[in-house]
Amino acid sequence: MGMMRSTNESKLTGFILLGFSDYPQLQKVLFVVILILYLLTIFGNTTIILVSRLESKLHTPMYFFLSHLSFLDICFTSSVIPQLLVNLWNPMKNITYGGCVVQLYVSLALGSTECVLLAVMSYDRYIAVCRPLHYTVLMHPHLCMALASLAWLSGVVTTLVQSTLTLQLRFCGHRQVDHFICEVPVLIRLACVDTTFNEAELFVASIIFLIVPVSIILVSYGYIAQAVLRIKSASGRKKAFGTCSSHLMVVIIFYGTIIFMYLQPAKSRSKNQGKFVSLFYTVVTPMLNPLIYALRNKEVKWALKKVLEKIL
Repeated sequence: MGMMRSTNESKLTGFILLGFSDYPQLQKVLFVVILILYLLTIFGNTTIILVSRLESKLHTPMYFFLSHLSFLDICFTSSVIPQLLVNLWNPMKNITYGGCVVQLYVSLALGSTECVLLAVMSYDRYIAVCRPLHYTVLMHPHLCMALASLAWLSGVVTTLVQSTLTLQLRFCGHRQVDHFICEVPVLIRLACVDTTFNEAELFVASIIFLIVPVSIILVSYGYIAQAVLRIKSASGRKKAFGTCSSHLMVVIIFYGTIIFMYLQPAKSRSKNQGKFVSLFYTVVTPMLNPLIYALRNKEVKWALKKVLEKIL
């Protein structure tokens, strides 16, 4: 009876997101830096979406998926950063139980969707480089829409399973979440009951949404590398590599931090290490994506210049 009452206490009063409370002198600096990065994320990804929509030459599968990625990044950061900014500025670091639940479901769904979407984008690059004559036939609009829908649907399914199982755990009145976001590994660590099943389920889900997509990406880029090396002209090799380098850079940054975070047992992870790794993939990576694609892609720079000329 006492355990049930203490479990319900978390639902009634919510949680306290400790975040970076161990670094009080750093919190105001983090507030300013994260606010700037968040505004850059919104601006950069919105620009990618608008340019991809307004410029007819960018109405291709690559930019169709890139628009989805940019929209994902806007939604993902918006599910995390506003609450983080409030907690960095406000000494009261509370989040309601409902707010924690919404953040858990939404952020996990969007993060899982991005894992699958990056694998889909690598397949698109494989077809573009290895099957260029059949590209428009193979990557037709219906297939692109189906692949994008698959990515979104997989994210919804995994969050319905993982988040629901995590919220079934008993927290026994434990309200202090030593993190800045409500996410599965952190809540598993907060539980006061045996979490072996939840950790096993989290590991299996991590294999499905991290190792499998990464394997698809590696195989795709293996074939791409072979195709590029067979190109005789240096300019041809440079052009082929240029179409893939931006995506490859995004993949390395995103998956590197996510795999480091999720493929470790929840209770063996350093708390401060986990916070800063999470901060990187929730704040920095979504801001870098539009910069990488815009600065390293002549088509985007040309289209952006053309759109600006029309507006001005």
